[in-house]
Amino acid sequence: MAVPVAFFAVFFAYPVAAIVGRGLKADGVWQFGRFGEVLARPEIRDVLWFTLWQALASTALTLLIALPGAYVFARFDFPGKQVLRAVVTVPFVLPTVVVGTAFLALLGRGGLLDELWGVRLDTTVWAILLAHVFFNYAVVVRTVGGLWAQLDPRQEEAARVLGAGRFTAWRRVTLPALAPAVAAAALMVFLFTFTSFGVVQILGGPGFSTLEVEIYRQTAQLLALPTAAVLTLVQFAAVGAILAVHAWTVRRRERALKLVDPARTTRRPSGAGQWTLLGGVLLSVLVLILLPLAVLVERSLGGSGLAYYRALTSADANSGTFLVAPIEAIGNSLRYALVATLIALVVGGLAAAALTRRAGRLVRGFDALLMLPLGVSAVTVGFGFLITLDKPPLDLRTSWILVPLAQALVGVPFVVRTMLPVLRAVDARLREAAAVLGASPLRAWREVDFPLVRRALLVAAGFAFAVSLGEFGATVFIARPDNPTLPVAVARLLGRSGDLNYGQAMALSTILMLVCAVSLLLLERIRTDRSGEF
Repeated sequence: MAVPVAFFAVFFAYPVAAIVGRGLKADGVWQFGRFGEVLARPEIRDVLWFTLWQALASTALTLLIALPGAYVFARFDFPGKQVLRAVVTVPFVLPTVVVGTAFLALLGRGGLLDELWGVRLDTTVWAILLAHVFFNYAVVVRTVGGLWAQLDPRQEEAARVLGAGRFTAWRRVTLPALAPAVAAAALMVFLFTFTSFGVVQILGGPGFSTLEVEIYRQTAQLLALPTAAVLTLVQFAAVGAILAVHAWTVRRRERALKLVDPARTTRRPSGAGQWTLLGGVLLSVLVLILLPLAVLVERSLGGSGLAYYRALTSADANSGTFLVAPIEAIGNSLRYALVATLIALVVGGLAAAALTRRAGRLVRGFDALLMLPLGVSAVTVGFGFLITLDKPPLDLRTSWILVPLAQALVGVPFVVRTMLPVLRAVDARLREAAAVLGASPLRAWREVDFPLVRRALLVAAGFAFAVSLGEFGATVFIARPDNPTLPVAVARLLGRSGDLNYGQAMALSTILMLVCAVSLLLLERIRTDRSGEF
């Protein structure tokens, strides 16, 4: 536990605490009265209210649309199922900047709806809600569907034999078994939408602001650190509560159910009702997931072939936006993401190993600590890097390693969540037998554990690479102008007027989308657990 704790202490707790200290301290004295001052302001209360209700609305809408998809993936066997599972997961690993850009191409000025019917939905709450459904659809499908596929259907069939109707049997037998998984998925969707940044920044316009967007505005634009510190602590408390409830639902699910092989529960659809349900789910995937991505690709071509892609190679055409040609952002992002993945694997692998060898409240608290970077403001972390890591022995403000460190903070939770179930499944008696036969602990790990967890390690590396590639909230602060990452380059292009800038933003977003899609397809091929659960 020592290495992960030290990593999070230096690169997470210290920068966040420094920002909070600067905002709430004056002449060495804590000014807790600033909480009342900040939270009493009408505009701040409006931000808090919008953050809460849009997260609730996004969660409800995502569950309504994605639960039928979870059932279809869990119970039906149809051609192309594995490819479609990877396709619906692509939005989850896409950077929020790309998600916002895709919906801007569909719903914004000059978008598909604008061209066909003269309708624009950008700068409306509907654009934000639909983008959140697009982003979180896979969370529900894979979390709920992963458990649903392992529920023994004979229990529901027994209820039918005893006289229960189809809906009654589902309500009394299946729904209670699924409730913890539905609750866990809903909490994760709520967490991601509660802390939404890139989507709201691009689609919401100046009229809508979540806590994360407001923290960025108060920090980067107004330099109002007291307000940013208060909002950071409010978000921290909310995220901590969400993660605590999520951990409780996961433990309840793990203890309460006896599961079966998913291969025994799937079948081909039969009857008009099941084929209609399958068709409806495929149509929703086509409209909500494939259409925005297709429009993004079409806008990147711009009716003039590869002109926008060729413009990415010219520094002169972008002299007002970049110090280098935008195409260099691709190489920068790949290098940063590879280093971040290596860091995340080391830190997350050690953390997962520690969690499998120990139990108790300390370990549960350690597990919760590892999840905090998913919910705590990345903007705060990025700005904290600038003001804390600027003097020996950690004078890293001008170093390239700063970006991979920030990206690794987001990758570690995915490594832990992927590795932990597999490590817990390794029979400890195998290690004991190796030790009895004279193997050292290192050799026992190399000969026993590593072959069993090798594929899970590759899956963890793939997820860490994808999320590192798309990290935006912290990177926007610390990426150097001469070494921009892909998400930062997209945001800068969208922030400037002109068709050329817009087209190049679409082109870079398409490239980033394709890299993430290829990563997901490779992960699907090496997965050993076909239940699909996160």
